[in-house]
Amino acid sequence: MAVVTTGFFDGVHLGHRAVIKALVSSARERGEEAIVVTFWPHPRTVLQQDAREFRILTTLDEKKALLASLGVDRVEVIPFTRAFAAMTAREYLALLRERYGATRLVMGYDNRIGSDRLTAADLSDPDIEVVGRCSWAEEAAPEDASSAVSSTRIRNALLEGRVEDAEAMLGYRYSLCGAVVAGNRLGRTIGFPTANMQLYEPLKLIPGNGVYAVEAEVLGSKWQGMTNIGVRPTVGGSARTVETHLLAFVEDIYGLPLRITFLRKLRDEIRFPSLDALKEQLAKDRTARAWIAEK
Repeated sequence: MAVVTTGFFDGVHLGHRAVIKALVSSARERGEEAIVVTFWPHPRTVLQQDAREFRILTTLDEKKALLASLGVDRVEVIPFTRAFAAMTAREYLALLRERYGATRLVMGYDNRIGSDRLTAADLSDPDIEVVGRCSWAEEAAPEDASSAVSSTRIRNALLEGRVEDAEAMLGYRYSLCGAVVAGNRLGRTIGFPTANMQLYEPLKLIPGNGVYAVEAEVLGSKWQGMTNIGVRPTVGGSARTVETHLLAFVEDIYGLPLRITFLRKLRDEIRFPSLDALKEQLAKDRTARAWIAEK
């Protein structure tokens, strides 16, 4: 038997956390499992709602880890297909009961399920026909300002480089993870070697172009760093890259996994008149990055 909540939970942000808190609390009171039933891939990519531009805040593994850290006992993943999207609330509730032993459904205040988009109030209404009478649907009240938080608002903040605003809505700092791949090695020639990252999840959202203060994790240790996101206009670049300069770090890390966690934006990406001017600005950026680390 289990208390269940369901949704995509992209970012597992503060709004989601109010639902997860209610889920875990209800499950503990009833002596049942707390299960999150989520989907993959994101519905917008399957239903082709701006699928070309749409990006996610958390990979599937990141989402599972975040949910587990909040006390969830199990995370179950249902493949999201057009056929699945066509299921009514009645059909979906039957699935939750039969497959996961759901005895209670916890829903966010603005959550709807099924192609008929029923709310928690709808599921408890005796005038609405649903499977087995779902008076067991429970609405989780939002906490504090969590009702003003949404995955869309967080995506917009990141795209505008407002990583600190995104952090306030997520409840944690945003990060990217990928493999270090070979670049053009220009940074090494001007005294600022960089690690060029290829994301493990191509649909993971990359913050807006600019230079950021970051914390980088590689080889089991954490390092101060600064990351440039953009096209490197000073050297005639055109492809968008994510390149990180690690302070006080000189080891060869090509091919290794790297995680960068965003602290704040230092400046916009701009075109400099010369490599010397770029080098001078990078030295200023590095000084600013060190000052941030001391705060």
